[in-house]
Amino acid sequence: MTAPRLDIDLSRITENAHLLVDRLGLKGISVTGITKAMCGSPELATAMARGGVGTLGDARVENIEALRAGGVATPITLIRSPMLSQVHRVVMAAAVSLNSEAVVIEALSVAAVTQGRTHGIVLMVELGDLREGVLASDLLDLARLTLRLPGLTLLGLGTNLACQSGVVPDETNMAELSRLVELVETTFDVVLPVVSGGNSANLNWAFDCDDLGRVNELRLGESILLGREPLHRTPIHGLHLDAFTLVAEIVESKDKPSQPWGTIGQAAFGTPPTRSGSGTTRQSLLALGRQDVDPEGLTAAPGFTILGASSDHLVVDTGDTRCSVGSELTFQVNYSALVRAMTSPFVTKVFHGDGP
Repeated sequence: MTAPRLDIDLSRITENAHLLVDRLGLKGISVTGITKAMCGSPELATAMARGGVGTLGDARVENIEALRAGGVATPITLIRSPMLSQVHRVVMAAAVSLNSEAVVIEALSVAAVTQGRTHGIVLMVELGDLREGVLASDLLDLARLTLRLPGLTLLGLGTNLACQSGVVPDETNMAELSRLVELVETTFDVVLPVVSGGNSANLNWAFDCDDLGRVNELRLGESILLGREPLHRTPIHGLHLDAFTLVAEIVESKDKPSQPWGTIGQAAFGTPPTRSGSGTTRQSLLALGRQDVDPEGLTAAPGFTILGASSDHLVVDTGDTRCSVGSELTFQVNYSALVRAMTSPFVTKVFHGDGP
């Protein structure tokens, strides 16, 4: 079989989605399944939907268009602030978008009117992580603008934490989001049906907190795909951690000195990794590199150690195992490695299982 490849167990993704949808449903929270790590894969989006995810979200309009072309009819939200140059495509492909800029909202209104559509707007509020979001002091002005523009519906407010600065979702910042929702509703005599509290980093708060306030939606990607919460990469009880397996082929297998020799300068990607030990290493060279995956996000099988990577090669100490050229090694991936592998055209994606 072709290598490098990602072996993807769709049934495990479906089961992960089902468990999270059920657990959060008991707390009054719906799940938007985030597909951005999937690079517009209809198979993976369908697996999420089979698990009970009612809406999907992606950061790139190109991925949303690919999902639509693949027959995915589930409502999709553009979760990255729309590019001004893409507003017509956004309105055509996505039912909803997350926004924080007045000029973009005005352009979305024009696009929606031109296309004879109504586009949903969720205003993103900055609560400390310093990525996207309008400051609380400017929220009412942006809400007022959105409410008066034709072709748009103000659906609610959202926020994003932990992605840029690692700010942890907690009772304080989530309570502030609820307060701002009620401020907008009271000021303009409207009801905001969507309060999007954040991403997979919100799960500990959602599971442990008794009062979730107005938050009624989370945008989940990593937890569904990899079974972990992003703050500490802790496994979530009951979820599969191995829905994705990266497989690479050995192109050289030799015993080599443990340490390089000669004058040492920078390697292809900066400072070379430090190699430990002395004597001889049983080393395998794999046809997989930084152009395909984030090597720091790979976990090798027990007894194997990743020594380093260049653009096209991964170097592995195979310990007591003597591997032959043409054989394959498998690796588990974290979110960073998954995103790069899914994006690489050199990594074949192989789907298994259809889910329950």
